[in-house]
Amino acid sequence: MKIGIAGGGPAGLYFALLMKQLKAAHEIRLLEQNSANATYGWGVVFSDRAVSFLENSAPDFHHDIKSNLEIWDKLVILHKGQPVAIDGSVFSGISRIQLLHILHEHCRRRGVELQFETRLTDPAIFSDCDLIVGADGVSSLVRQRYSAFFQPSLELRSNKYIWYGTPRLFDALSLIFRENRDGVFVAHAYRYNQTTSAFIVECDAATWEKAGFASMSDTESRTYCEKVFEKDLHGHPLLSNKSIWINFVVVRNRRWYHDNVVLIGDALRTVHFSIGSGTRTAFEDAIALAGAFERHGEDVHAALQRFENIRKPSADQLLEVAQKSVAWYENMRCLMHLHPIAFAYDYMMRGGKVDRESLRRKAPKFIAAYEAYAGPARKDRHSAIK
Repeated sequence: MKIGIAGGGPAGLYFALLMKQLKAAHEIRLLEQNSANATYGWGVVFSDRAVSFLENSAPDFHHDIKSNLEIWDKLVILHKGQPVAIDGSVFSGISRIQLLHILHEHCRRRGVELQFETRLTDPAIFSDCDLIVGADGVSSLVRQRYSAFFQPSLELRSNKYIWYGTPRLFDALSLIFRENRDGVFVAHAYRYNQTTSAFIVECDAATWEKAGFASMSDTESRTYCEKVFEKDLHGHPLLSNKSIWINFVVVRNRRWYHDNVVLIGDALRTVHFSIGSGTRTAFEDAIALAGAFERHGEDVHAALQRFENIRKPSADQLLEVAQKSVAWYENMRCLMHLHPIAFAYDYMMRGGKVDRESLRRKAPKFIAAYEAYAGPARKDRHSAIK
């Protein structure tokens, strides 16, 4: 097969790797608009399960990823200055550029043709291909070109966030909630290598407006955020890398493929960073799509139909949880009055898929602390945010 892939993020690269692994004779060309060394973004984070499933699909790649991970075994929620540890939560992080470089190396080793600094202007450039894969992200040109068939919807959520780094090394995946005269802020912080942590600052629209970020320079925004999280940064600065305030875009598509064109990764659907890495879902898309071709060979229509049929149910479940998580953050100021342990419990229940007993099995120490505060007989409930 001749395969054309738009987009050199994790989804496109991993699919290319898996298809070459499946059949070395496949001719695969991947176009990426950025350079091979573009350092947009900081680190990505995975749950323990999200890394382990890579071992079955690409053992050598899994080995190289695993040897470069920063690993920690708890989530810490800091509210009212009090840290609450959630045990049983194993996560790992890696630099985004390091992850991409490992993927580049494995793809080249398998014979994938990688073309960087090449912007796709028309999918017709792949007209001689048996399969065209749109893995070109939130602003996918492939999706735009065939929008009448994919029927996409793009929803701009109200919260604002900005992606920084910091030399402050966090020893756990940390959610840090802080209030000031302008409103409520949360930082999503995690270490992804031996020198740097990712530090995502998020706030609701009212807080963003009152703080005056719209009229601030990049330096002024960064300085303001450093002051909000002064106690948490321990004297370390925030680092900017083309960091700007943005809104999360919820991408959905009614149809996943058209003729021999298919979408994967963020081009297909976005998953809010509060429930885990979009990189995880990108890998899962690539695995499912490659698995469909392993099942159906070069029957493109049958493979694409199987990809959607197999992948969509689990993806839809994740999206339902993601929507509830987004709503929780958009309404977090309504919960700031809660005791830190009650606040952390509400956070853990926000997706509506976990009850107290399942959380007890996963995080027995946290539930013991919660019941010491609230009492074991207190009626269980999901998050107060609907």
